[in-house]
Amino acid sequence: MKLGVICDGISRDLAHTVDVMDAFGLDYAELQYVGDTEVGDHSPQEIAEIDALLRDRGKPVSCLSRHVFAGMTHANTPGDALHTRHMDALKRVIEMAHIVGSPLVRIMTPKKEQILWGSHGAEKWNVAHGAWDAILPLIAPAVELARAEGVTLVVETGNGTMVNSNFTARKLIDTLDAKDALKVLWDPANNCWCHERAYPDGYAEVQDGYLGHIHIKDVQVDTPRAMLEVRPMGEGQLADQFAPMADALRRDGYDGVISFESVFHHGDGNFERGFRSQINLFKEIFA
Repeated sequence: MKLGVICDGISRDLAHTVDVMDAFGLDYAELQYVGDTEVGDHSPQEIAEIDALLRDRGKPVSCLSRHVFAGMTHANTPGDALHTRHMDALKRVIEMAHIVGSPLVRIMTPKKEQILWGSHGAEKWNVAHGAWDAILPLIAPAVELARAEGVTLVVETGNGTMVNSNFTARKLIDTLDAKDALKVLWDPANNCWCHERAYPDGYAEVQDGYLGHIHIKDVQVDTPRAMLEVRPMGEGQLADQFAPMADALRRDGYDGVISFESVFHHGDGNFERGFRSQINLFKEIFA
């Protein structure tokens, strides 16, 4: 399968990250921050330099991952100041995607309301009424922009966002009738927080044409204590699910990229060292 890395998890020095990618045989570069700058905020000259570096080194861009719509709430409305800033940023990221040849652009969703639907009394007393419906017109213009620009958006299953599971990601796509322009960026470790089991449950939600991109890391969540611990790959609660996930992806002919997300350190703050300690297992399972 196609393997890559979220580059700034190794280093924001892209040239150094590419050296590390070469050392471990990773082909696809996912860009989030390059230098001190988030994608969408680089100058034309900086974008040209990024493009030249990656093309010269044979590293196709898998996805441009800006935090579009993150931090918004269901109280925001289409066209308000914050929504406009996010849409303007998305336009800039799409412009960059055309230059560097990225087929995917990531979006997020607004902040999470915990209970979106209910029954047998919960629909009256517990549901955050209107919260789900309020995000739809915030995301819809992004889908229309992607269609017009000929790129595909991927919505990440995030911690603390309205889409925090494959179920809610698929529901968003279906409700917007956007399967042609919006796919799921599946982060199964993020989904642990809402207790969606990655395999087979999470995979079943997206296997029939909804899956666009994947992030891999391992975690241990303690939702009652509001505690999240990043673990070395194979030592968290996804340890027994990675292999069946990979087998299912191969079986079903998944042709997208799987990005390793290097967000673990050994207590020393050194994320590159954390990357180096895990990447061989990642390749062993998903290659």
